[in-house]
Amino acid sequence: MPTFLNPAVRLSDYFLPILRENPAEAQIVSHRLMLRAGLVRQSAAGIYTWLPLGFRVLKKIEQIVREEQDRAGCHELLMPTIQPAELWRESGRYEDYGKEMLRIKDRHERDMLYGPTNEELLTDVFRQAVKSYRDLPLMLYHIQWKFRDEVRPRFGVMRGREFLMKDSYSFALDYAGARHQYNKMFVAYLRTFARLGLKAIPMRAATGPIGGDLSHEFIVLAETGESEVFCHKALLELDPLAIEPDYARDLEPVIAPYLAHYAATDEKHDPKACPVSPDELLHTRGIEVGHIFYFGSKYSKPMNAKVQGPKGEDVFVEMGSYGIGVSRLVGGIIEACHDDAGIVWPDSVAPFKVGLINVKADDAACRKVCDDLYGRLAAAGIETIYDDTEARAGAKFATMDLIGVPWQIAIGPRGVKAGTVELKRRASGEKHEIAAADALAKLAG
Repeated sequence: MPTFLNPAVRLSDYFLPILRENPAEAQIVSHRLMLRAGLVRQSAAGIYTWLPLGFRVLKKIEQIVREEQDRAGCHELLMPTIQPAELWRESGRYEDYGKEMLRIKDRHERDMLYGPTNEELLTDVFRQAVKSYRDLPLMLYHIQWKFRDEVRPRFGVMRGREFLMKDSYSFALDYAGARHQYNKMFVAYLRTFARLGLKAIPMRAATGPIGGDLSHEFIVLAETGESEVFCHKALLELDPLAIEPDYARDLEPVIAPYLAHYAATDEKHDPKACPVSPDELLHTRGIEVGHIFYFGSKYSKPMNAKVQGPKGEDVFVEMGSYGIGVSRLVGGIIEACHDDAGIVWPDSVAPFKVGLINVKADDAACRKVCDDLYGRLAAAGIETIYDDTEARAGAKFATMDLIGVPWQIAIGPRGVKAGTVELKRRASGEKHEIAAADALAKLAG
């Protein structure tokens, strides 16, 4: 996970602008809670400033995405946000992409654009450097800010104009190699979303402006999701983390259970043709958080990206691209993981592991015990946010529930006298009165 300079912070020194009331402009749960919990603030329509708490979550999601891309054999690079229009004219997408593309001119009147995706740019990098089939297969990725000028940005980071995205690109000599790369990303995505604490269902999808003839979108199940979802209940029983995939071997047996069962969004679901009986069919809602594409030579041919094959012949490379909305995932996780009191972060992405609450800040004994435990939590490397402010106890508990840290430790005068603290699990609400040393041991385990 990312290493933060301040794994433990005092709320009195932190920047956490909490809102007690629901903002009028927020239409969905994640937008409301992200504003109320001080994760983001809107800078312009569909554009957000990430505040310290939200930034910590964003970086943790990014790191899990990165680890699974690396595990699958992708190599990280970083491409610029601003791209020359001439590359997009080569592929034929410059005019086709429409008004969602932000087009600009530099001081020399050259046409430029703020990249909504990077197929053209990386194809150009590839064709300059790779000339032989011996350098294939190859998979590259980056995590970078994108911009799409949505006509009606809404729902906070779920439908923003500027967003952080992981996009990876594959290059292979033939269809078999390209399909293996596609399967690698299929498995990597299943693992990524599982590690984020989400149940993601892969579904066949339209290819849209990316193009190609094979595509899957990954839908996170959430009752407040944007799309209706229909799938076989057996898909919910599959655990992507149950086995360690060998990415060098055939992955078809790994993904076969996911493709064997029915899954469709409302756009593709036909009740009359559905092969699943009503008692085995789950009808719920979901949020798209990832999309993978195989598109063959759609970009390599017009951009002349070819290599010398094993017999000396020129071969246009077979390509694919694979996207995960990193900033969108923050909203997606909240949509799937919340209750009436606030956010309920999965442990893997929580901004802090522990919220330490001094119930009576003006009590010297309470302050001493809290300060001592805070020091021990910090020394153990346990990410802790310590509410040492003068706020009322009720307000402190409400804040900790709102920001959703997985564990809460409350220390008040009664507990100090008894030599105990109250340890609460945010997700279940379960509470225990235990010794501070025992709480520390449990959290460090």
